Amino acid sequence: MTTISKAIELLNLFTADCPELGLAEFQRLTRRDKATTYRYLCALESTGLLEQDAVSRAYRLGPAILRLAHVREVTVPRRQGVRMALPRLADRTGETAHASILEGNTLVTLADHSANRHAMQVVMHNSTIPLHATGSGLAVLAFADAALRESLLDELPKFTHNTMTRRSALMKELQRVRQSGFGIVNEGFEEGVSGIGVPLFDSSNHVAGAVAVASVSVRMNDELIKTIKHELVYASQSISRSWGGEIPAPLRAVWDAFLTSPEQVHLKQTKKHKEKTC
Repeated sequence: MTTISKAIELLNLFTADCPELGLAEFQRLTRRDKATTYRYLCALESTGLLEQDAVSRAYRLGPAILRLAHVREVTVPRRQGVRMALPRLADRTGETAHASILEGNTLVTLADHSANRHAMQVVMHNSTIPLHATGSGLAVLAFADAALRESLLDELPKFTHNTMTRRSALMKELQRVRQSGFGIVNEGFEEGVSGIGVPLFDSSNHVAGAVAVASVSVRMNDELIKTIKHELVYASQSISRSWGGEIPAPLRAVWDAFLTSPEQVHLKQTKKHKEKTC
């Protein structure tokens, strides 16, 4: 890891729940010495990527982040594409739909939308999504370049009793994801939450992010899973097109086989019948 990447890595430690961090917290999270950590923080502050509170001495994201984010969104619009697809995805599934974008080797939440159909609903709290512990992350890893998979640690962070923490087990799971076309995780990141995700592609025709549905685990039955998968295929196609990308032929073939399966044909016919009788 280069000096620049080590400095930039500090920016990924900020979340919506943790918008400010002190020097000691940076040291603890990165396991680096005080002098090195402080040097990186000063460099980021001098460029406007960070700013320091004059009273608390804690650091927060600086104004340069806003400018860069604006330039990025104007030149490569991502939110516009997902804002059109997520409400439909949430409405059709009755659950929480969300999309994320790949930044380096980190998956960052771009937008989310809840159907508000149930008293218990998944609420998106985390701005960063672990690649090895979520449906979105598995979908990205399975269809991304091998370099991204190689960047993972041999011992992966554990979040719940269901988190895959061994690289060998993860690689086997990614093979299953490539064969099925869907990343599925049951309580891998949060207790009581299950997720299904599929990859998104941009104009480079490389994986650029993921779109997913998160549900309370007790509601995840076979019918809901089939519905979510069906709607995710269309959401991915729609968002990828808006990003200038297209679904790779091997994945498209897997999804076509799924959409034309007897179970999906029956599900589609049943939904049409219900819509006519309502």
